[in-house]
Amino acid sequence: MAKRISLREFQQNLVRRLGEAAASTEAPSARLGVQVGAESWLLRLEEAGEVMPVPPIARVPLTRAWYRGLTNIRGNLYGVVDLAAFQGGAETAITPDSRLVLVADRFNMASALLVSRMLGLRNIQALEPEDGQSGRTWERGRYKDGDGRLWHELGMSELVYHDEFLQAGL
Repeated sequence: MAKRISLREFQQNLVRRLGEAAASTEAPSARLGVQVGAESWLLRLEEAGEVMPVPPIARVPLTRAWYRGLTNIRGNLYGVVDLAAFQGGAETAITPDSRLVLVADRFNMASALLVSRMLGLRNIQALEPEDGQSGRTWERGRYKDGDGRLWHELGMSELVYHDEFLQAGL
């Protein structure tokens, strides 16, 4: 039989736990795993907005190849960036597994990243930090999982405020 607690005890316990979570200086350990071309990337949950299947995208003339165009999401226009192509890889083929990851509202960017597929949540504390950098300023770090797979951590602010990202036009 479950222990019964009063509403007052429940509220006090909840306030205590919320206070402890707010006072914690540790970054959340959960990251969203996505596949971008042949690479595996980790995104902080607070930096990614909604994840959704790819809606129709309208091409925009005189833009770079990695800028896929505009899409309407609940009455708002979002610019769609093919993250693999932006990083110099092949254009992402849109399949049933492809997803758009909306950039979090706090960045004031009506942008979405096109990724090959979702890989689920990953605990960054279960990954081993890896030395080396790719030269991409938006890569915060590298990690290896127990299977030897290399994961790159995406710095969303570094990406969306990068000069090249902001210049989609030719």
